[in-house]
Amino acid sequence: MGRLDNKVAIITGAAGGMGKADALLFAQEGAKVAITDLQEDKIKEVVAEIEALGGEAIGFKQNVASEEDWVRVVDETVQKFGKIDILVNNAGVSNATPFMDLTVEGWEKTMSINVTSIFLGQKYVIPHMIEAGGGSIVNISSIAGLTGGSGAGPYTASKGAVRMLTKATAVDFAKHNIRCNSVHPGYIETPMTVDLFKDEQMMQWFQSQTPLPRLGKAEDIARGVLFLASDESSYITGVELPIDGGYYAK
Repeated sequence: MGRLDNKVAIITGAAGGMGKADALLFAQEGAKVAITDLQEDKIKEVVAEIEALGGEAIGFKQNVASEEDWVRVVDETVQKFGKIDILVNNAGVSNATPFMDLTVEGWEKTMSINVTSIFLGQKYVIPHMIEAGGGSIVNISSIAGLTGGSGAGPYTASKGAVRMLTKATAVDFAKHNIRCNSVHPGYIETPMTVDLFKDEQMMQWFQSQTPLPRLGKAEDIARGVLFLASDESSYITGVELPIDGGYYAK
């Protein structure tokens, strides 16, 4: 307990799944948390859950691809909590459209939510981190950002872009004591993947792809994100952390 005492964090896509797990764990570890999502009612529920546990949280409805929304979220977080120490860019969408069926509109939607959102979050949070004397940015990519996957061209491209944007940010802002790392989840049980894992044969196939023979849980990811967000990783920047049951080790 107390690994994030006196820290202020913004976490996107926190209405459920990995983002919610991050928010709950961060609050338990002492952080004041600003959580965002398009699902306003669910965000309110997560805020209430954090407050019931004795934590401090504020929630925002946010389109992460909107520059205007980012300005509002960052400004109101600083007004409420006084600073920003941690940014977790968790929000994202999947896109498994076959390559030849993909439209420009579909490509651009995936890129705007998965990549442009991270550029915007960093653009508006980093000045406050500089003012605070440093900070930690954790960008959620995917194992698809480390290795090619069939039938998921735009998703794979977007997650690869997250990985390299993370490294560029780490190099550019290390002089300000700002660290930036990416997390690469494997096959994780979340609301976004629930339909994917409904079929028993499909479930068994996904499990067979990882040396650790189970699907990951949102809490598995949250513990890795917590480490990178905390001062325990103060000499780690620009790295990718696969949390994938050993998938990438094969």
